[in-house]
Amino acid sequence: MDIQFTENEESFRQEIKDFLRQELPDGWDPMDQGSPYSPEQFPFTRDLSKKLSDKGWLTLAWPEEYGGQARSIMEQLVYREEMSYWGAPGTDLGVGAITWVGPTLMIAGTEEQKREHLPPIAQAERYWCTLYSEPGSGSDLASLQTSAELDGDDYVINGQKIWTSAGHIADWGWLAARTDPEAPKHRGISLFLLDMKSPGVSVRPIINMAGGHEFNEVFFEDVRIPKANLVGEENRGWYTLAVALDFERSGVGYSASARRVLETLVKYAKEATKNGKPLSKDPIVRRKLAERFIETDASRWLSYRVAWMQSQGMVPNAEASMSKLYGTELTQRVAATGMDILGMAGQLSQGSKWAPLQGYIQRSYLSAVSSTIAAGTSEIQRDIIARRGLGLPRA
Repeated sequence: MDIQFTENEESFRQEIKDFLRQELPDGWDPMDQGSPYSPEQFPFTRDLSKKLSDKGWLTLAWPEEYGGQARSIMEQLVYREEMSYWGAPGTDLGVGAITWVGPTLMIAGTEEQKREHLPPIAQAERYWCTLYSEPGSGSDLASLQTSAELDGDDYVINGQKIWTSAGHIADWGWLAARTDPEAPKHRGISLFLLDMKSPGVSVRPIINMAGGHEFNEVFFEDVRIPKANLVGEENRGWYTLAVALDFERSGVGYSASARRVLETLVKYAKEATKNGKPLSKDPIVRRKLAERFIETDASRWLSYRVAWMQSQGMVPNAEASMSKLYGTELTQRVAATGMDILGMAGQLSQGSKWAPLQGYIQRSYLSAVSSTIAAGTSEIQRDIIARRGLGLPRA
């Protein structure tokens, strides 16, 4: 493996930086922003998404026939890294629109589904949520119980989803439901395109312990989905779903955002004092920051490795899990280090005039708890690394 960005890739990175410096508000600090889907932030999120679409960057890795630029995996990596570092919102139109809904429709969708959904995604006109998790299924996604029964030309949906990020602002949902309750659990699952304004769909907010609203519960009561909205074959949704998950791979956003936080903590440590001396002179503070920077570089290179493998036509199963596992646990260590450096004042929340760094470290510390649960728990990632990477037997 030889990771060296080409002159064109480095030029593209600089182009992205110049664009963000121009389009982000004066004094933009990702640490001072709330949820991109809050009433205060969502108009700006939509506006930036549209500008990214106009430049062709929103779907830059998509084929040109579907509104993309057919850019390389490495260029996509550069784009995602810079967007994460700058904390730019609106890069996925909710959750999944760019990263798996669109690409999976290109592979498994009908021509009608492609014509209906791909242009509005490429043009930043349609936001999505992903409806997988359920209260009783946990990490065992194949045990989901939301039912889809065929009735004439419609499927009738009943059940509940939970932890649905962006469900409250989504126009459409990417839904996994059980169409054959008698089949083994990995079979009998189908994927659907759901209009979130359909009668019988209700969305209730889940306020996380950091006080933010990104998660939701979604309930289905006799919701009718046209048969034409079935993606792929009936009862074969698990395999289509697995294809969809393959599109979210490198995890470069973890190291990029961690690097931004650490740089801010270094600046804070130089300005704040303890016993009349800058915190940056404290050997314990210096050691902790140095350790986190080293770990951030390790996470970054793990991500680069995944992207490089994809660029070479390889499938990074265990490697992607390594990147996800290390990156998510890194975000927790960085947040914990920030709390240690800020001391008691770090517990103050946004809105307090005494809260250092606008209360961002406190919010990060609380929010980071879910990072090792969402999109596959650390336990699941370790199992994948053990079995697919090391060839160990199933326990």
